Amino acid sequence: MIMINRGHLTLRVLLPLLLAAGCTTMGTGYGTTAVGTNPVRFDWKSSDGVDGTIYATLSDGSVYAGAYFQVTDTTTDDTLGPLWDGWGPRWGFGGWENWDTGPDFITHYTGRIVANLVDPEGKHIRCKFRLVQPSSGMMGGGLGDCQLPDGKTIEASFPRAS
Repeated sequence: MIMINRGHLTLRVLLPLLLAAGCTTMGTGYGTTAVGTNPVRFDWKSSDGVDGTIYATLSDGSVYAGAYFQVTDTTTDDTLGPLWDGWGPRWGFGGWENWDTGPDFITHYTGRIVANLVDPEGKHIRCKFRLVQPSSGMMGGGLGDCQLPDGKTIEASFPRAS
């Protein structure tokens, strides 16, 4: 007969789950188009503080989702590969300079978040945010903008998460 101490079994099962959940951070940001209309809600989640998933819900109800990456001095070209999906290796719109990966990109964008979001129809939004406290990642808050498929921009703000 095998004896199982339920208290120890429960602890062994729940402790890793609690520790994993404790490492996940989440937050919300808000944005509007450049003329101050069409509100956008951003929801983000990260399990390592450096990269994660971000969702943008536009005023028309459409939802875009994708990965975001914090650019650090250890960022590699491989890490940033998903940024080019739907855009090509150069994004080529005003204000989105230096979007080829490599040392110049890493140097220019260190301390920033970059993201490429997609909707179910395959339309993309690209985003860049300057972090208020880069050592805190998205938890420290930030400001930035995103470009919609039609070329219009969203001005975004992420308050410090608690």
